[in-house]
Amino acid sequence: MKSLEIERKFLIHTLPAQLETYPFYEIEQGYLCTEPVVRIRRQDDSYYLTYKSKGLMVREEYNLSLTKEAYEHLKAKIDGHLICKRRYKIPYQSYTIELDIFLAPQKDLWLAEVEFSSKSDALSFIAPDWFGEEVTHSSRYHNSNLSQL
Repeated sequence: MKSLEIERKFLIHTLPAQLETYPFYEIEQGYLCTEPVVRIRRQDDSYYLTYKSKGLMVREEYNLSLTKEAYEHLKAKIDGHLICKRRYKIPYQSYTIELDIFLAPQKDLWLAEVEFSSKSDALSFIAPDWFGEEVTHSSRYHNSNLSQL
């Protein structure tokens, strides 16, 4: 399935209150290629292959379902480190904040992403007080690059 991903990304230095009350996913993902980005992901008991075009705040994304067997086969072929994280889904105004708490390999990294339906919505978004520095325009914080560290 093809979609246009419009998102902003922020570093987090202080976790929101009552984090444990929000739903979350356990995510494991690896990269078969970083240019272009070709990723495999396990999200709880679901498996995906994703292609992402170049870009920072706006880029095309294609997602295909995988079987567990196909995921495990491709996992052995990833380039770089496997990323493991817990993703919390936190409602905020009319948006959902996706807060990633990295478990490996960047154990002390916390990132929040917010997806938008339009570029104008993204540009007018005012982040909550607990958000830190915006890193939307830094490819350093793309998971594909983090997997190479």
